[in-house]
Amino acid sequence: MASEMAIDHKEKANQLLKADADKILKLIKVQMDNLTMPQCPLYEDVLDTQMFGLSREIDFAVRLGLIDEYDGKAILDDLEKELLLLHESIKK
Repeated sequence: MASEMAIDHKEKANQLLKADADKILKLIKVQMDNLTMPQCPLYEDVLDTQMFGLSREIDFAVRLGLIDEYDGKAILDDLEKELLLLHESIKK
């Protein structure tokens, strides 16, 4: 029973972190589409703040043993790749 709960908590933590990464991507898409361009300091501040917050969430989950460090890095890496693709598509 306890191991099932631990697995459930780990799955939930992973889902929540991925959902937070998705929210950041959506926020940046809206900002790029409607408000500012990537060269704007506001864009960079929002992106830096959101990425820092997510990295702290991931670090906390890793320290609690809810996700592996590798999985946490993968979430950040995937988000960074998505943001790079988004940035490149806006430049075209």
